[in-house]
Amino acid sequence: MKITVLDGHGLNPGDLSWEDLGKLGELTVYDRTSTSELMDRAKDSEILITNKTVLDADTIASLPKLKYIGVLATGYNVVDIEEAHKRGIVVTNIPSYSTMSVAQRVFALLLAVTDRTEHYALENRKGAWNRSKDFCWWDTPLTELAGKKFGIVGMGNIGKAVSRIALAFDMEVLAYSSKDASELPSGVVKVSLNELYHDCDIISLHCPLTPSTKELINNETIDKMKDGVILINTGRGPLVNEKDVAEALEKGKIGAFCADVLSSEPPSADNPLLTAPNTYITPHIAWATKEARVRLMNIAVANVEAFLDGAPQNVV
Repeated sequence: MKITVLDGHGLNPGDLSWEDLGKLGELTVYDRTSTSELMDRAKDSEILITNKTVLDADTIASLPKLKYIGVLATGYNVVDIEEAHKRGIVVTNIPSYSTMSVAQRVFALLLAVTDRTEHYALENRKGAWNRSKDFCWWDTPLTELAGKKFGIVGMGNIGKAVSRIALAFDMEVLAYSSKDASELPSGVVKVSLNELYHDCDIISLHCPLTPSTKELINNETIDKMKDGVILINTGRGPLVNEKDVAEALEKGKIGAFCADVLSSEPPSADNPLLTAPNTYITPHIAWATKEARVRLMNIAVANVEAFLDGAPQNVV
């Protein structure tokens, strides 16, 4: 069985091993695959493993030997699922591997806004505290999280994990979710989206990207929010209209925007969020802790093994 990994560098830049996957077939691993390289690399493969390399309908239709596509992520929009199903090709993803790592990133970003730890560490290196006339020194507002209203849009595994951490900070947690209130963690209050926008000091996005959630955050919805709201997006970049958010930051309507994802990745140099004030943006690395990547690798191998055993798992 010929197995080809089209873009393995994101998962494994060199600190993990492909050995277990290699035990399941004739394995070839590419760090990255361009559009022009794709057909030549994939043409003889029965198993293709992709992370962000797009396998559209035309590509899939041109690969008669292909029997299985493994996506090295939870989202699988890079694969034309309809075409794969039409041709009897099994497609799997990797669910729930990075839940706690992404939840951790949410609060790393939030604390960067409220506590400014990096700012003060850098200022101290420059001697700011040494020059102080008092025992303490600060030049930014500092904010306590306890008592603040924390709104979560989407209560899947990550949303639930985020809610539990927010409750541990003694925040009031409001959630907009398709789930029944009884399915939410204890202490989380289910509300309408408009209530969440209106009431919350902090809003964190954890919903899937669908036609109804694309640019969920825009001028109209921002106007419903509190002045100075902190907005966090570790879900999908297109959940927000980046131009509208940048303008709201310039006006001070949004107090801070935190994100680990943008609409185009890597972003273009003219993305307005890259130069907007009070932005805290990390380069799509919330999922990338070594612990999460080890889980991802183990699940990816188990998915292929289950397929070969005739009982595929995590099928989409």
